[in-house]
Amino acid sequence: MKIVTDFREEPPFEILAPAEQRLPFVFNSPHSGASYPQSFLDASRLDSLAIRRSEDAFVDDLFAGVVPMGAPLLRVRFPRAYLDVNREPYELDPKMFEGRLPPYANTRSLRVAGGLGTIARIVSESQEIYAHRLTVDEAMERIETLYKPYHNTLRRLLAQTHVRFGFAVLIDCHSMPSSVRCQTTGNRPDFILGDRYGTSCPVELTDLAASLLKAKGYTVSRNKPYAGGFITEHYGRPAKGLHALQLEINRGLYMDERLHQPTVGMDRLALDLMEVLQDLTSMPDAPLLPLRMAAE
Repeated sequence: MKIVTDFREEPPFEILAPAEQRLPFVFNSPHSGASYPQSFLDASRLDSLAIRRSEDAFVDDLFAGVVPMGAPLLRVRFPRAYLDVNREPYELDPKMFEGRLPPYANTRSLRVAGGLGTIARIVSESQEIYAHRLTVDEAMERIETLYKPYHNTLRRLLAQTHVRFGFAVLIDCHSMPSSVRCQTTGNRPDFILGDRYGTSCPVELTDLAASLLKAKGYTVSRNKPYAGGFITEHYGRPAKGLHALQLEINRGLYMDERLHQPTVGMDRLALDLMEVLQDLTSMPDAPLLPLRMAAE
C-alpha cells in the first residue's frame, strides 16, 4: 500500500508501452491499484489490511512481461475500493450519499444491490468501507477526474490498435479469491475466462486461451461465476473487430491472501502466463477481423 494525498500529484493510471507496438493486443489491469488517498483511509472503518481485500493484488506485475512482447499494459493506481472502473459510470447506491443523486444514476443494478457499484459500499466478505455517508459531490468528482479519463485512455489505446492492425483484442486482467467455486462443478478453478457467453470475442480466442492454460496443468472455467464485467461487455464488439476477454486468476496460485504478500508461486505463474500469451497473441488473424474484412 502507498498512501497519497490525492491524484493530482500521483498519476491515477499509467500506460506501460513498448517502444513499438507489435501486437494487436491491449492488456488492462483495472483493479490492481494500491495507492490509497489519506482522506479515503480516514473515512474508512477498516484497517489497512481489510480495506485491500478487493484489490487484484500484483496482477499488473504478473502481466508486465507483455510490454517487451510488444503490447501496451494499462494499469490503474487508485484502488478498486475507492472507485471501480469496471462498472457503468454512475452505478451508485443512494443510501451511501448525503444529497440527491442525478436522475441518470443507475441505482437499481444487481452490483449496486450487492454493495459493489462504481463507488463500492463494501470490500469482499461484505465488510462496510465507510464510517459515514459521502457527499454526492465527492462521488461526482471521482467519476469526472478518474473514471472518465481512464476510459478515454482505454478507448484511445484500442482505437489506435484497431487502426494499426485492422482489429484489436483487449485482455482484461483480474484476480479472484481462492475460495471462489464454479457453480456447476463446485471446483475451485485456477482461471476463469469471461467472454460474456461468447458475445465479447470469437469462440476461437476463448478456446485457445483455455487449451493453452490447461496444457500448463491449470484448471479453467468459462463464464462461471464471472462472465466479464462492464469493460468486457462495453468494449467487446466482435463484428467491428473489437474483442474483449476477461481473465481471472486464483490468488492462491501466487499470494498469501491473509498477509497480502506474494508467494514463491508468483514467479512460476508469471512465466507460465507469458508462455501462454506468446501463443495466444500469435493466433491467426482471420477470426479477429471485422465481419466486413473477413467476408472480402
